[in-house]
Amino acid sequence: MSQLNRRHVLKLASAGAVAAGATGSALGATGAAVRRWEIFEVSLNGPSDGNPFREVELSAVFSLGARKITVPGFYDGEGVYKIRFMPDAEGDWSYQVSSNKPELSAQGGFSCVAPAADVHGPVTANGHHFMHADGTPYLPFGTTCYAWIHQPQEMQRATLATLAKSPFNKIRMCVFPKHYEYNHNEPALYPFERNAAGVNDCTRPNPAFFRHLETQIAALRDLHIEADLILFHPYDRWGYAAMPAADDDAYVRYVVARLAAYRNIWWSIANEYDFMKEKKVTDFDRFFRIVAQSDPYSHLRGIHQGKIAYDHSHAWVTHVCFQGSGFDKTGEYIQTLRKPVLFDEVEYEGNLNRRWGNLSGQELTNRFWRGMINGAYVSHGETLLSEHDSFDEDATPQLWWAHGGVLRGSSPQRIAFLRKLIAEVVTSAGSTPLEAIPGSYYAGANFLKPDGSVAAVLYYFDYHQPIWNDFSLPKGDFTAEIIDPWAMTRTAVTGSFSGKAKLKLPGKPYQALLFRRV
Repeated sequence: MSQLNRRHVLKLASAGAVAAGATGSALGATGAAVRRWEIFEVSLNGPSDGNPFREVELSAVFSLGARKITVPGFYDGEGVYKIRFMPDAEGDWSYQVSSNKPELSAQGGFSCVAPAADVHGPVTANGHHFMHADGTPYLPFGTTCYAWIHQPQEMQRATLATLAKSPFNKIRMCVFPKHYEYNHNEPALYPFERNAAGVNDCTRPNPAFFRHLETQIAALRDLHIEADLILFHPYDRWGYAAMPAADDDAYVRYVVARLAAYRNIWWSIANEYDFMKEKKVTDFDRFFRIVAQSDPYSHLRGIHQGKIAYDHSHAWVTHVCFQGSGFDKTGEYIQTLRKPVLFDEVEYEGNLNRRWGNLSGQELTNRFWRGMINGAYVSHGETLLSEHDSFDEDATPQLWWAHGGVLRGSSPQRIAFLRKLIAEVVTSAGSTPLEAIPGSYYAGANFLKPDGSVAAVLYYFDYHQPIWNDFSLPKGDFTAEIIDPWAMTRTAVTGSFSGKAKLKLPGKPYQALLFRRV
């Protein structure tokens, strides 16, 4: 194959990139520069006959000195094959492409340079908390928009615009379209090719669909939002929840090959996995293993339950994901599993005729505080019908939880207040996120410095309303602030405190108190 039949494309992920959109037609892209944790893409022309999705094997070995990373490739339709690589170290990388089709063999190289100032790399587990690859703490304040990529383009644009102004830095979203209450519309694009009768060919992914998906993941990345991507779910009328095992496995490998180079990817193996009656627990075990083996970057991997919790002790599970609001068990989970704990579905702020969809904004705010004070992380969701929406469940109103669009609730600004507060203390004190205080009469948590000393102490009173209380503080002097999470106010208390400190309190529920070391 001549050099002119090969295309090498360098895609850079963010503003401030070295040479965004640079392309070349000669063998290799040696001399091109890509920032750390952005995407280097090799694009090759090859065979289009038969079924290239199943019949063509393609991978590349990327090398930096003695270090070698094997990266799977994928077919992008119309005779085009791609390999995407996210370099995690600066220096001169080389690569060698291998395939069972000789015409796809190629080699080349590129230089990896320093990341953009606001790019910190993929999120990883750090004990029972999270951090970026460069060590920067990551505090997940997530939201839920299951089927937003399956909505009309105008609504998808509105979703991104809303997220840009929101406090949310993680979003739970599905690959497959979703059929559920208030969510019955047909998607514009399908994940697999379909014939005129609407029958899927699950051996042939639809490249147009996956190009759109990755475009939206890139848009989230540029907003510094993690895409917690749900690979399987039970709410289906198209046949995706009941694919044969061979099609399931090929689909998982294809998604990982296409998307793993995006630094903001998390893998959620399934949403409410135990409601998928066509699958067994061993199937989900297998999906976890495929993802772990196929992903060169070891992105975070979790799974979400309906009623029966998955066994999170498996080594292939990187963080614990729960439905429910049993925050007081967080310490037990952390002690047993030594992994971050996320309550990714705690019911939603809304007004639906379903118990899970009609929390008040104040109660969802309360659940964020309760989760955080116990050392866990909580995700938001909103199911608010407007006065103009139909009550017919077959209708398709705009509900953030399913469709995205705009936020109508009162909790997001309070969640923003909480996120700013926690981030401020973690950053200014050089501390870890919250570590719950065992046996505290009221829910309390410490912010610990790397040396184990206490930088700050936060108490949250939930529905209790003490007019005063004694607090036992670590050695040293502390300032105090009374915090009203709903009014979003912070009121300094005069003086400094140490040892056993007696403080007057507002005497109303849902208040907090922050002590910070002087």
